[in-house]
Amino acid sequence: MSEITGTRTADAPQAEGDTELKRVMGPGLLLLFIVGDILGTGVYALTGRVAAEVGGAVWLPFLCAFTVALLTATSYLELVTKYPRAGGAAVYTHRAFGIHFLTFLVTFAVMCSGLTSASSASKAFAANLLSALDMDGDTGRIAMVIALGFMAAISLVNLRGVGESVKANVVLTAVELSGLLIVIGVGVWAMTQGKAEFSRITEFDTSGGETAFGAVTAATALAFFAMVGFEDSVNMAEETKDPVRIFPRMMLIGLCITGVIYVLVAIASVALVEPRLLGEGETPLLRVVQAGAPGFPIDLFAWITMFAVSNSALINMLMASRLLYGMSRERCLPAPLARLLPGRRTPWVAITFTTLLAFLLIGYADLTALGGTTSLLLLCVFAVVNVAVLVLRRDKVAHRHFRAPTALPVLGAVLCAYLATPLSGRAGADYRVAGWLMLLGVALWACVWLGDRALAASPLGAGPSADADRPAKPAGPDGPEGPRAD
Repeated sequence: MSEITGTRTADAPQAEGDTELKRVMGPGLLLLFIVGDILGTGVYALTGRVAAEVGGAVWLPFLCAFTVALLTATSYLELVTKYPRAGGAAVYTHRAFGIHFLTFLVTFAVMCSGLTSASSASKAFAANLLSALDMDGDTGRIAMVIALGFMAAISLVNLRGVGESVKANVVLTAVELSGLLIVIGVGVWAMTQGKAEFSRITEFDTSGGETAFGAVTAATALAFFAMVGFEDSVNMAEETKDPVRIFPRMMLIGLCITGVIYVLVAIASVALVEPRLLGEGETPLLRVVQAGAPGFPIDLFAWITMFAVSNSALINMLMASRLLYGMSRERCLPAPLARLLPGRRTPWVAITFTTLLAFLLIGYADLTALGGTTSLLLLCVFAVVNVAVLVLRRDKVAHRHFRAPTALPVLGAVLCAYLATPLSGRAGADYRVAGWLMLLGVALWACVWLGDRALAASPLGAGPSADADRPAKPAGPDGPEGPRAD
């Protein structure tokens, strides 16, 4: 399906190794990071909503979402092994097109997806904690305090260092994985007891007047939110040992593991609970466990769910801060965002900035429709990345790297673009929320652009900064830090 291309030269170690961050992630930690980032809030919260869209064949949208994610992952693998730097989609967009405005919007979209996901996870953590403590009544203010305190704790772990963060990810990934294995195990046990109705897995809900194809595409656009996360790992490239060698294998293994788990959880869920009932409430998997194993300690599963969303918040905040750090290094965002904490060597300014934005989202934003909005924004970003990998084929590097068959990014771009359009049956609220977010992004870009022009026009801005309003040349592994291979 792929190949390693290029030649190794004396410059290759420099291209792969130059970084100010500590390389602490080996194959095992990277695999757990990828699996933990994909699993979490999405599958725990969205299985019921997907079932409400498509009916008993809830496993099919998850399988379709996995296929689209796998196609896009091959593009990411080619790019991250070619340019093993933090920054991800934003760096690749800037290298391919050199348009500062487009780069800024991609950066903003990806960062927003991480922050909204982490903020949603913080609120879910608070709700699950209150539920586990059996606290009823008006607990809105208490939930807000818990959510803000939780986000502050996440930022402290992030500041402590990626080594500590990924170690925490190991524990949290094990917990959230155990919860999904419990659901699968309950399904198997219920099957042996004759309690499962597997005939439902071939039923489609077309009561809304749409065709089975329309129901599947609408559900796939929603289920895709549960598959995102694999792209976050490319922002950890500078903290991964030998990323060119280990990234392809670990990302593909991680995607396949999560894809199989999702399909099995979906089948178990709809076999034990009717799709209509599964779509009610915010704890679909809890309902599945109650139906399949009434004697199972439900409070324990509530705590597992709480730890699962904690992992989502931790990894998304890691991604957002490293993205800003990488783009600051690429001279597309203000330089202070690349400042590192002495001793710990973590990007403390980027971490502080993203944490403050998350506080605002937790305190003031209505995140009800942001699950679909996050999926929409990332599908648009993925479409751009799939095109960028083809454009960057003309850019040769000295070291060997993964190369995806050309048909895969082409197909990935088409499918991502389709799922981002109204043709997929996506809700109109997704476009309204995404539109406001992008308007905010345009406003922020205008502030940065006007500031750069003002600096270039001032006497103090003369000299090297005089052309700051032009697209910055990427400072990647073969940029200013070393000679270009071509």
